[in-house]
Amino acid sequence: MNQKLAVMLVAVAVAASCRGASAADKPAAVDAAYQQSFEKWKGELIEDLKQEWLPLAGLFWLKPGENTFGADAKNAIVFPKGPAHAGSFTLQGQVVTVKFASGANAVIAGKPATTAELQPDTTDNPTVVELGNLRLHVIVRGERVGIRLKDLDNDAVRQYHGAQFFPLNPSYRVTATFLPSDGKQTVEVPNVLGDVAATAVAGTAVFKLKGQELRLTDLGGDAAKGLFFVFSDPTSKTDTYPGGRFLKTDPVMNGTVVLDFNRAYNPPCAVTPYATCPLAPKENRLSVAIPAGEEYDHKHGHH
Repeated sequence: MNQKLAVMLVAVAVAASCRGASAADKPAAVDAAYQQSFEKWKGELIEDLKQEWLPLAGLFWLKPGENTFGADAKNAIVFPKGPAHAGSFTLQGQVVTVKFASGANAVIAGKPATTAELQPDTTDNPTVVELGNLRLHVIVRGERVGIRLKDLDNDAVRQYHGAQFFPLNPSYRVTATFLPSDGKQTVEVPNVLGDVAATAVAGTAVFKLKGQELRLTDLGGDAAKGLFFVFSDPTSKTDTYPGGRFLKTDPVMNGTVVLDFNRAYNPPCAVTPYATCPLAPKENRLSVAIPAGEEYDHKHGHH
């Protein structure tokens, strides 16, 4: 065999090897019904962002006592639009009452309002105040009490260009064994504000991915209704949200639960600075990269 022929045979062998590797790495074909189900889920996710998160226009932490608010810069809380002097919030402990200025035209539960005690988002029936196209309600985060403001005419909704996802890959849809907790277990979960909250867990999902055994601890979910995880992985440094992504499941069945990482999605903090998202606790920081689910623009996105 001459030298030229030997080189050609080696090149052919290498090329064949490369084709084989590429074929092995290529995701399996996606079932049409699964693709349709995913697109429906994705559409609902985007609609939720447009309704609940992209319209956010402010988050204002209250100080004890009176906090005047309105569009005028002299107010303690300055709204981006609306009446110049809309009224004042009074904070006593964690109780917030509001007194509206004449002409503010505030509406609560469909009726004109002049004063009210505002129930926070930690209750079953939080109070929503309407001021024209503005909506506001009280949020409680640890010791902090604030006003979250929504603008129904926010440009962010019109400018949103949709969510970007990795190509669907069935190999990232895995069945995990569910290990229920004793009902007393908690996990320390940090959030973007720097707070840490002890969160009750329903249990832990144990699964294998890329030959490694991995674990994810549920955060406040319910085995009978569905689990909830906040997790991060090495893609968080390059392609996905730095603080971790959210993942919800269907109910646990016969001691197992399906983790579909194709449906891992970014927290609201990825699209607005006015959210207070939980971050992945240390228990849920995976060592294996999961290039599935929603991607993130590290250069232009919110953190």
